[in-house]
Amino acid sequence: MLYQYLTENYKPNQPIFMSDIALPGVKDNNLRQMFKKLCDSGKVKRYDNGIYYLPAVTRLRGGQAIAPSTVAQYKYVARNGKVDGYYSGFTFANQLGLTTQVPYTVEIVTNNAGGKYREVSVQGLRVVLRKAKAKVTNENCTVLQFLDLLKDIEQYNDETPQNAKKIIADYARSASITKERIAPYLQYYPDKLYRSLYEMELYDVLA
Repeated sequence: MLYQYLTENYKPNQPIFMSDIALPGVKDNNLRQMFKKLCDSGKVKRYDNGIYYLPAVTRLRGGQAIAPSTVAQYKYVARNGKVDGYYSGFTFANQLGLTTQVPYTVEIVTNNAGGKYREVSVQGLRVVLRKAKAKVTNENCTVLQFLDLLKDIEQYNDETPQNAKKIIADYARSASITKERIAPYLQYYPDKLYRSLYEMELYDVLA
């Protein structure tokens, strides 16, 4: 029953969190035993405590393990259509192309931080978790990500002012960020955020 459910709802090498599984009439202890049997048979592999995956077909002996960055994404950013966080700091700046520096630490703002600041290791990958200024949702994640970036833009930007403005403006347009959407969250940010908005002429971009 469990294996059929997993194959119908998960792709190979996609993290499976046992806490997300709810089968009718199956209690947690029984569910753990079912996962153990599937792991013993090789149909499912255990990644970490409470995290499993369906192994992908590969020529590599022992199969191909999930990348730690993928597990971190599912655990702290989004899974099953629900957004709980977003990438921040140098991680997000690198994703946008504002800096060529490849950070060795993944920075994430998340509802699942467990405190204002926490460092965790996901199979050797160093992840810095920060608590969001407001609860992160599917609707506001890009807005908070945008405001967090602007708050400390001078730390992350290696581009010319003109290039940086274009990169950030393009992101704002693609994410449909507007003055109306950012207004409820400005109260959580220092005055220097307003200076960044005006100096980069981003208010003209936010329709």
